[in-house]
Amino acid sequence: QWGRDNNLSQLSESDQRRITPVQDDVRLRHPTRADVLAAQNFSFWIFKTRQEVVEYFKIARANLKSEGILLLDMMGGPGCYEEQTDQRKIGKGKKSFTYEWEQASFDPITRDASFYIHFEFQDGSRIERAFEYHWRFWTIPEIREMLEEAGFSESHVYWETEYDSGEWERAATAESASVWICYVVGVK
Repeated sequence: QWGRDNNLSQLSESDQRRITPVQDDVRLRHPTRADVLAAQNFSFWIFKTRQEVVEYFKIARANLKSEGILLLDMMGGPGCYEEQTDQRKIGKGKKSFTYEWEQASFDPITRDASFYIHFEFQDGSRIERAFEYHWRFWTIPEIREMLEEAGFSESHVYWETEYDSGEWERAATAESASVWICYVVGVK
C-alpha cells in the first residue's frame, strides 16, 4: 500500500493504468505475464538451497512475457562476512534518529548470514531488531548458472560505475572491493 500511496500515485493516470502491482507468493504462476520482475533487497536469498533457487527462477521465467527480464540485486565482498555494526544518523534536529545495520553472523561453510536493523531515537528509546534477515550469500557465478539452468537465454551483470553514484553499466569483470552491490539480470 505504501508503494501505491507514495510512488504509483505520483504518476499520470495513463501511466498508473499501465502498472499492475501484484502482492503474492513468488513461487506461484500467474495468468498475467510481466515485462519485468524484480527481487529487490536480496529477497531471493531466503532460498537457501540450489534446488529452491532454480525452482524460483523457473517460475519467475514462466511469469515473464517473451522478452521479459528478472532483475536481482546482489551484494558481497569480504566486508559483508565480518560481524560488525554500522550506524548512520538520518534526518536533522528533533526528528533525527540513528539507523543501525548489524551484520550479526556469517558461516563460511553454509554461507548463511543473519542481519538486523535497529533504530535509536532522540529520546533514548530504541527498537531492537525492527527488521531481521536470515539469508544465504549466493555468488554471482552461482546465480548466473542457476538462471541458465532455469531456462533464461542469457544473463548480465550491472556494476556501479563509482561507489554510491547510482550509475550502473554492464560489466564482464570488476575490481575487488570490501563491499559491493550489483544487479544480475536474467533475460527470458
